[in-house]
Amino acid sequence: MKGNAQILQLLNDRLAEELTAISMYMVHSEMCANWGFEKLHGAFEKQAIDEMKHAEKLIGRILFLEGTPTVTKLNHMKIGVTVQDMVLADEDAEAGAIKAYNDTIAAAVQVGDNGTREMIAGILQDEERHIDWAEMQREQIDQMGLQNYLANQA
Repeated sequence: MKGNAQILQLLNDRLAEELTAISMYMVHSEMCANWGFEKLHGAFEKQAIDEMKHAEKLIGRILFLEGTPTVTKLNHMKIGVTVQDMVLADEDAEAGAIKAYNDTIAAAVQVGDNGTREMIAGILQDEERHIDWAEMQREQIDQMGLQNYLANQA
């Protein structure tokens, strides 16, 4: 089925964001593992896997719409140098993703592409869970203090 050119571009833009997020989460995950923060290592790794699943769905949809997935583009990513920096970078990235997915849904509705709208809505819910997790981590750091928070992550 031949897809709308604007929708295909938006899907490729979202794909670049997901591929970037995979890289960022994997680096954060491995940094936490290296520092002995096993709970954070697992949480960041799970989010990277979620982003991989999103990328897979986007690639599938682009192919279905007879487009070409662009898998060679990564966006700028902020790698945190501390756990607190990681949480803030992830929260910022997820906020950007939520806005971008909402914009993509609006574009899909405008051109009558309900299949894309439904797929993107599912990804959007995952991104909302991701930002909720980052917000909870930030709040725990604020309330417990960084040292107590990190002690609970080991």
